[in-house]
Amino acid sequence: MQFDAIIIGAGISGLYQLHCLRKLGLKAHIFESGTGVGGTWYWNRYPGARFDSESYSYGYSFSQELLDEWDWTEHFSPQPKTLEYLNFVADKLDLRRDITFSARVTAAHWQEATRDWHVTLEDGSRHDARFLITAIGPLSAPTMPKIEGIDSFRGLSCHTARFPKEPIDFTGKRVAVIGTGATGVQTIQEVAKTARTLTIFQRTPNWCAPLHNGPITKQEMAEIRPRYPEIFARCQETFSCFLHSPDPRGTFEVTQEEREAKWEQLYGSKGFGMWQGNFRDILTDRKANAALSDFVARKIRQRVKDQATATRLIPTNHGFGTRRVPLETRYYEVYNQPNVRLVDIKQTPIERITENGIRVGGLKTTAEQFDFDIIIYATGFDAITGSFDRIDLRGADGLRLKDKWKGGPQTWLGVQVEGFPNMFMVMGPHTALGNIPRSIEYNVDWVTGVIRHMRDHGLTRGECTPAGVQDWTDHVKALGEGLLSNEVDSWMTGINRNVEGKTERIVARYSGSAPAYRARCDAVAEGGYREMRLA
Repeated sequence: MQFDAIIIGAGISGLYQLHCLRKLGLKAHIFESGTGVGGTWYWNRYPGARFDSESYSYGYSFSQELLDEWDWTEHFSPQPKTLEYLNFVADKLDLRRDITFSARVTAAHWQEATRDWHVTLEDGSRHDARFLITAIGPLSAPTMPKIEGIDSFRGLSCHTARFPKEPIDFTGKRVAVIGTGATGVQTIQEVAKTARTLTIFQRTPNWCAPLHNGPITKQEMAEIRPRYPEIFARCQETFSCFLHSPDPRGTFEVTQEEREAKWEQLYGSKGFGMWQGNFRDILTDRKANAALSDFVARKIRQRVKDQATATRLIPTNHGFGTRRVPLETRYYEVYNQPNVRLVDIKQTPIERITENGIRVGGLKTTAEQFDFDIIIYATGFDAITGSFDRIDLRGADGLRLKDKWKGGPQTWLGVQVEGFPNMFMVMGPHTALGNIPRSIEYNVDWVTGVIRHMRDHGLTRGECTPAGVQDWTDHVKALGEGLLSNEVDSWMTGINRNVEGKTERIVARYSGSAPAYRARCDAVAEGGYREMRLA
């Protein structure tokens, strides 16, 4: 079929992009690999999955009608409620009639002669569109660990991002969780409530901070609703679009007593305050970061009774906040339960998955077999570029995107790639992340503006320039200089040892402020998109 625009993905980005292009009068269509809308919140249905941004800062802001009619029930919404919200949006805006579900895009090739994109689905069907918009998300390509025998396990096993739709009853079950990143933390604290035994296999501990979630009553929701303009304005002002912003003071510009009091206040506050609302230098000054890390380490030791276990839970290879900080609810207290065991796989590596469970061993320990009923892989994602790598994307002259990005992504404003005309990325590499929906709305509005400009001026080909890509990529790299996080192996620096070719750090994300990012993109729009090659 022929469309004006094809959008890949029916998550938060894709739904809003479809709505905006419809308002332009364009024939737009979404192809979605899942059976329903929701993106992240469709796929990640593992126990404990929820927001770590405040719910009322996370939902769409563009529609007063949506804001008026939807009630959040928790300060940090759980996955089922969030999926319900996105279904509510899809129904309210009548979006499903332009979405094809169970439709995985396997290839998209640019056709210079016709100036459109030729899109192929997994079932072999083909569709054409003038514009191609990727709404595939930075964390949507799950990865399994490279462990021998994974397919041999006879019990139930799954990745957190591919959990069964029907809830799993862990009561009386022997459960293993491999991984202690953000999804692992959320899963562990829920499974531990009912499992007969829970064995946690940890390679690298992460610094976590308390979530401090709670219900939102009808009365509280009634008080929040008139404050939406203030809430969203606040998000527009802050560095990463969260409700938290850094303290303008340096860590050592205050007394030790003031510093400790500040950290106690942040540790007891909701959401990302400990990470996003801390002293301005904790992510750039080693001494400041070390002091903060020591504070959080003391908290872990206070909460975990067995000090040998506490030691294994305290990171030694990175400081607090230099990786994405998981938020938790009594996560550390899980390790005080008699049914929970922590296995350090650096000391006791996993040898293989067996028919009945997991076999571990190591140079300093004898082999040991753990029998399980359920194995959960909380082993993360091939982040930022991984979802692009899984599609055969080819631009002008058959150039493969995977080849172009072999040494790391090169983009213009995080929304375009040179040599890939009429392709726009929503939340692509080198764009502002942070509170994702706030960034999504801006990205979608900007992309819609380009397409409107091209339509109104009879233009059929829009592409960034090599100079623009070089300038933006250099700018993104410069912004990352001096950040302690760029010295750490994590998904934010493109590291995934379960993916071939992703063992070297790259600058995969924009490290500047969201307001600065928007100002740069606004300048392009206000200049009539003269920085692009339009024809």
